[in-house]
Amino acid sequence: MTRARRHNPNAVSPWPFVGMAGMACAFFLYAASGLLAPWWAVVVLLLVWLVLLVVATRWWTPHPNRVPLVAVLAVVLWFAAMNAGGAWLGWTA
Repeated sequence: MTRARRHNPNAVSPWPFVGMAGMACAFFLYAASGLLAPWWAVVVLLLVWLVLLVVATRWWTPHPNRVPLVAVLAVVLWFAAMNAGGAWLGWTA
């Protein structure tokens, strides 16, 4: 017989920490974009990452389950930007 755990409203959710770790990983993708993209595109990408970081930070307490989704969105946006730049703007390594 297993006992159900009682809900603790003061428990800390691990999801914001997971999301911020994902944002740190995404930062390295954005920062290394200079190997493929021109300098102005890297600046734009880093500004997009900064906006996403602010959103993730603001959602830390009110919406902790959404913070990892912001990190996933950051990686998807980076991937889309790199592919679009390579296809339409001729970015090459």
